[in-house]
Amino acid sequence: MSVPSSFLIGLPGSGKSTVGRQLARRLSLPFFDSDHVIEERLGCSIREYFEREGEERFRDLEEAVLDELTQGPPSIVSTGGGSVLRPANRAHLHDRGTVVYLRSVPEEVFRRLRHDRNRPLLQVEDPLQRLRDLFEARDPLYRQTAHFVIETGRPSVATLVNMIVMQLELAGQAPAVRPGGHGAGGH
Repeated sequence: MSVPSSFLIGLPGSGKSTVGRQLARRLSLPFFDSDHVIEERLGCSIREYFEREGEERFRDLEEAVLDELTQGPPSIVSTGGGSVLRPANRAHLHDRGTVVYLRSVPEEVFRRLRHDRNRPLLQVEDPLQRLRDLFEARDPLYRQTAHFVIETGRPSVATLVNMIVMQLELAGQAPAVRPGGHGAGGH
C-alpha cells in the first residue's frame, strides 16, 4: 500500500522536527525539515537571511521549497511555523498529503524556547506575548490546513508519534502494523 506524505505544521517550537524525525523512522519514510532544506540552499541561517533580506523574500523561498517537498515521493516533512501564512502553501500541504497540526499553547512553547536564540520571530522584548500573537493569528490557519489536530500538551515524543500513527491508520493512510505483529484485521 502506498502511504501518502505527512506534513507537520504548528507554532515554532511545537515539536515538528523532533516528532517528524521519530515518525519518519517509525513509518520507514525519509524525513525533511523544510527550514533545514532552506538553510542548505541559502548557505546561511534563516535568521541571517531574514535580517538581511526581510520576511517577504524568505517567504518566497519557503513557498518554492514547500512546493518541491510536497510533490516529492512519500516522506515526512516538518514545516516552518509561518508556512501556513501563504494560501499557496496551505493548498499544497492540504492537497498533497496528510497534514498534522501539532497544537501547542504559547505558554508551553515559551517554556521550551525561552533560551533559544535562533528563532528570528522570537528575538523581541516580550517573546511570550509574541507567541500569543502568533498563536492568535495562525491557529485558525493551522486548523484550516490540517487533517488532524494533535494537542501536544505534556505527552512524550513517543506518545505523540503513536497518536499520529493511530490517526493515519484510522484514516487508512499508514500500514496498520504493530511491533511484532502482522497488521490489523480487515474491515
